[in-house]
Amino acid sequence: MLATLADHALDDREYVYEPKYDGIRALAALEPGANGPSVLLLSRLGNEKSAQFPEIVRGLKERFRRRTGPLVLDGEIVALDENDAPTSFQHLQGRIHDLSGTGDAPVAFILFDLLRDGDEDLRDLPLSERRERLTKLLGRSASSRLRLSEQAQGDGRALWQQAMSQGWEGLIAKRISSPYRTGKRSPDWIKLKLVAEQEFVIGGWTEARGTRAYFGALLLGVYERSGSLTYVGHAGTGFNERELKKVSSLLKPLETATCPFSERPRTNERAHWVRPTLVAQVKFTEWTDDAKLRHPTYLGLRDDIDPASVRREPASMMKRRSAIGKPAPSPKSAGITKSGAKRPAAVGGNLQALIDLLQDLEDRRKDGHLVLPDGHQLKISNLQKVFWPGARVTKGDLLRYYLRVAPYILPVVADRPLVMKRFPNGITGPTFYQQRAPEQVPPGVRIEVLQEDDVPSRLVGGSLTTLLYMAQLAVISQDPWFSRVQSPTFADFVAIDLDPPEDVPFAQVLDVARWVREELAMLGAPSFPKTSGSDGLHVFLPMPPETPYEAGMLFCQIVATMVAMKHPKQATVERTVRARPKGTVYVDYLQNIEGKTLACAYSARASEWAGASTPVTWNEIDAGFDRRDFTMRNLPDRIATVGDLWAGLRTSKPVDLRSVERYAGGGATAKSARRPVKKRGR
Repeated sequence: MLATLADHALDDREYVYEPKYDGIRALAALEPGANGPSVLLLSRLGNEKSAQFPEIVRGLKERFRRRTGPLVLDGEIVALDENDAPTSFQHLQGRIHDLSGTGDAPVAFILFDLLRDGDEDLRDLPLSERRERLTKLLGRSASSRLRLSEQAQGDGRALWQQAMSQGWEGLIAKRISSPYRTGKRSPDWIKLKLVAEQEFVIGGWTEARGTRAYFGALLLGVYERSGSLTYVGHAGTGFNERELKKVSSLLKPLETATCPFSERPRTNERAHWVRPTLVAQVKFTEWTDDAKLRHPTYLGLRDDIDPASVRREPASMMKRRSAIGKPAPSPKSAGITKSGAKRPAAVGGNLQALIDLLQDLEDRRKDGHLVLPDGHQLKISNLQKVFWPGARVTKGDLLRYYLRVAPYILPVVADRPLVMKRFPNGITGPTFYQQRAPEQVPPGVRIEVLQEDDVPSRLVGGSLTTLLYMAQLAVISQDPWFSRVQSPTFADFVAIDLDPPEDVPFAQVLDVARWVREELAMLGAPSFPKTSGSDGLHVFLPMPPETPYEAGMLFCQIVATMVAMKHPKQATVERTVRARPKGTVYVDYLQNIEGKTLACAYSARASEWAGASTPVTWNEIDAGFDRRDFTMRNLPDRIATVGDLWAGLRTSKPVDLRSVERYAGGGATAKSARRPVKKRGR
């Protein structure tokens, strides 16, 4: 069972709170035998770990040597510091690939769940009962190698303060009544990550590569008591194009030939130095042993901090994001929001009041009417109906989510015909597509009739009334055309859809996305990636004005075919599922037919974990992530932190369609792929 990254209260009586250990998740399976139990130690991916950690195997055998029935235990293998306390994952690096089991780092197995006890499968029992049985099973057996996880019931505030002071990765909040779902990422377990944040002096920048403009990363430092500026790392994420341009314009006048750091840092790209007069606010996960930042992300510039006063802050002083879901105050920086992102389109009115009203109606299991900022009224009903059983997300949650992201999703769907996929009984019930607009709709819901369309009328996006009306109709995702009603035959953008089969890991999807980016970078084509909200990824490309769908599709076809030709074991453009090579990701360019759709950025999805289609940066794709980390629950807070990453698609310089001529002689075209038949709708 896996945890979902989200914000959650620290004083919820329905939850227990445990440290988020920074180690290797492992299952221990014990089988009794004449000479004592046999032990199999498996990682989350099913890899055998017994050889790397023989002391844990010995500890389990010793503790349960008299067992007469099997056991399955869940826990975390952690490295220990000089005080015998769990420490960071970095200290486990020497043990991961050492099959001899002779690594220097001492380790422990911290147990937090019991899945099998003899002939009993305990996974359907509530967590509280499993924990009670695990505690009795271990008794007083806690040792340096085998331990029971620390736990606080109903109130994790003291544990959070301990995490702050001792530099833990964070906490895990677990619903007391939750069963154990093997291999599933569930909102019943919530990761509360502790992210450090402080100011750093900018000492330079690196040159950009690929399609990125202005610069690649900021080179950061802190002053020592001696007065020297020490390099601590580089931040290349957290920017949008506007902020890249702005920061670049401030750096250029400060450029100097002299490196300001006490020791010249090594960089992957050419470095440019500046006089150290600018200060950046940066968040990061931790300090490494060599005093460098792990996973730094740029938040904004500070104009109220004297660069000479910037020192490395101890963990106990670092600012953090609130654990009850409120983003930290943004740094004071002229003209930018929290991440320097463009401010969202105004929706008007008090959306929070509508959110509160929906919650109140759902709590009282009542129907009601919403009075929207434009004066239109919308009847809503059945808010308590569960749409996502596994994630325990209701229809009311869907409506509240769309209110929260309305300033960002409305510009995405504005003026675009919408295809509806309706889920009247949630994601586990029957579904159906609906192209035609209902005959009677509330005032404020936009309907248009398109010329030469075989559908009599269509809903068109762009208004809050339409967005919420569709959610009331149990339409979970927003699926707009790539063109607008003003010019329905011309695509404003096109997309390459990376669609994996169930047996392909998401890491391979990320690899294919990187190869798509390489081809696009060679063509000088700007690109904007996002998660699908389900199992795949979408890469969107802005098109020149009045680009026919077929021209944009042909561009994507050529790029997709090049990726499949260069990486045939990992990617394919084969349309027929049965004919696709096993274990390949389908690089789909056929979504670019007029009238076909993809779930748009910020759209909710009918995935079992209540995913949301989330714009991501190429740096995030390079670093890797779990697609299930982006959900309806945490996407609004992510937007508050990183800004509107999708806004750049509407303002970016378009693709130069002639750039495909760079492929030698045009021989890289996908001539073997059958030309699709032009059609509207599904």
